[in-house]
Amino acid sequence: MKVDETEVLVNEIDRYYTVFLEQLPQISVGIILFVIFYGLSGPISRMLVKPLKYAHTSMLIKVVVRRLISLVIILFGLYLFLRMAGLSSFAVAILSGTGVAGLIIGFAFKDIAENFMSSLLLSIQKPFKLNDVIEVDGHVGVVKQVTARATTLVDFDGNHIQIPNANVYKNTIRNYTANPNSRGHFVIGIGYDAPVSEAQAIGTKVLNEMSAVLEDPEPQILVNELASSTINLKVYFWTDTHKYSRLKVSSLAMKRIVQAFDAAGISMPDDAREVVFPDGVPIHQINNSDNRAQQKENTNRQQNIQNIVEKPNITNEDENLESDDNDIRKQAMLAREPEQGQNIL
Repeated sequence: MKVDETEVLVNEIDRYYTVFLEQLPQISVGIILFVIFYGLSGPISRMLVKPLKYAHTSMLIKVVVRRLISLVIILFGLYLFLRMAGLSSFAVAILSGTGVAGLIIGFAFKDIAENFMSSLLLSIQKPFKLNDVIEVDGHVGVVKQVTARATTLVDFDGNHIQIPNANVYKNTIRNYTANPNSRGHFVIGIGYDAPVSEAQAIGTKVLNEMSAVLEDPEPQILVNELASSTINLKVYFWTDTHKYSRLKVSSLAMKRIVQAFDAAGISMPDDAREVVFPDGVPIHQINNSDNRAQQKENTNRQQNIQNIVEKPNITNEDENLESDDNDIRKQAMLAREPEQGQNIL
């Protein structure tokens, strides 16, 4: 019985060896074809991708398309090799299994695939560029690097913030660099006894004399709210954020307007408080001298207002209003690379 099994095994080996020798020329040709297709996959893919430079400038798109073309060429060479070797059914199984494997890998690495697809869409749509100041997912910073996985921002504290591209693509992106002109605003309160029109005129004059505030669109001061103890004025102004910091311009404008209001005698009271007089309120009769003093005070106040409105030299020379964006860009250049990978923008 053992002799018969050994003989059968030897016969099977001999038969397979004979088939191998018969198929050897075709197998050799298949190997040669596979090597040729493998070697040509790179040059052919680069040649076919060249026209893309006229359609799109994204390096990531070019790399992905080139690798897909190379993969198709290599798979076709493998298919020819298996056909020449007499393994047609195996070749079909491999090609069909490639698609199934792709689905399995896609589900297993869903987050990676999502980030990669988002990076493709970002490289095509280009909602921002490198060194732009953007806000995304609650973070504000300069765009340092965009790879196939994540977008890296350098915030205004000098920290690197890496945000997955899927979050970048799905969230609202606010680009502060796309339009250099940006509107700033703040609220300042004046007393109910203060002349509102004069306060608006004084504040507008102060803003118009600041070189960092644009003339077009012109600044505005509007009544925003009637609070418990103040009439709240909302000050609007536009500035070029490529040159100036909006926060610094707001700070200087508030300081200048407060100084102008104080010089004009425009009250800026704090929150209302209840005052109790247990002995009653004393009554004082105003005589003629008091009237003259009051008239003199009113005249001086009107003169101060006139001087402030006509004052020609309200400038921003005593403060540095330059934008901080360039400082952050310099810090980003000095910092180490945030992660491995090439920029795709």
